[in-house]
Amino acid sequence: MTQQIPSTEPELSGVRNFRDVGGLPTVDGRRVRYGVLFRSGHLAHATEEDAEFLASLGLHTIFDFRNAADQKLEGPDVELPGVLNVNLPLTDPADGAEFWKMVRDGEIEQLREILGEGKAADRMIVSYRTIIKERTGEHARVLRSLAEDSVPALMHCAAGKDRAGLSIAVTLLALGVEREAIVADYLESNARHRRYKVHRSGSSAAGYSPEVMELLSPLFEARAEYLTAAFDTIEETWGDVDTYLAQGLGVTPEVRERLRERLLD
Repeated sequence: MTQQIPSTEPELSGVRNFRDVGGLPTVDGRRVRYGVLFRSGHLAHATEEDAEFLASLGLHTIFDFRNAADQKLEGPDVELPGVLNVNLPLTDPADGAEFWKMVRDGEIEQLREILGEGKAADRMIVSYRTIIKERTGEHARVLRSLAEDSVPALMHCAAGKDRAGLSIAVTLLALGVEREAIVADYLESNARHRRYKVHRSGSSAAGYSPEVMELLSPLFEARAEYLTAAFDTIEETWGDVDTYLAQGLGVTPEVRERLRERLLD
């Protein structure tokens, strides 16, 4: 029986970028079911009211793609009764630790050096490509879990944009969702009320000057070129999505069919 969840998004006080992925169209005319797949930023700052709402979703599993450094910075997710928490880091704690320290603490000259002239966007593209090529085991585990018993599920990272965005995209590819719809959902992370709040050391106005924010913006925006780079990596490495799923992730046609049964109307 199809579970019907109101499409109106809740106003969560301590959780950014939450949304239901339901309603997205597939190439064969079906749609992702409401109430079975959610995405968000981290749950570490969820209020009591936020936790009550999340608990009301009947979640089976929360996939947390943050690494240990992220969790140390933000804190562990709030615990929801009866929900399985699965931590699958899609980046290593040491990967970019000094870089992100510079983002938080660096002076304008340092930021110009590491982020200016397209370097910030280039870094994001490399990160997306790397996750697709090197984190096949993690993505395979997510898809198999969803096919077996892990729905309803919530996927999140820190901002709910990059690592969660890629995992949602891989899941939607496996379901046969239209490519344009996958990109459109990804770009929803740019809405003002969803965006990750940039934290810089100190409180001086200079730390958040227009130039600083412009230099940082490629890191905190969802850009179609980033997700396109991930899709291009799939095609360059495996030839097409079906081969990527079958050979790269080891997802059999039977697993994909179970996924579709669980997640599509």
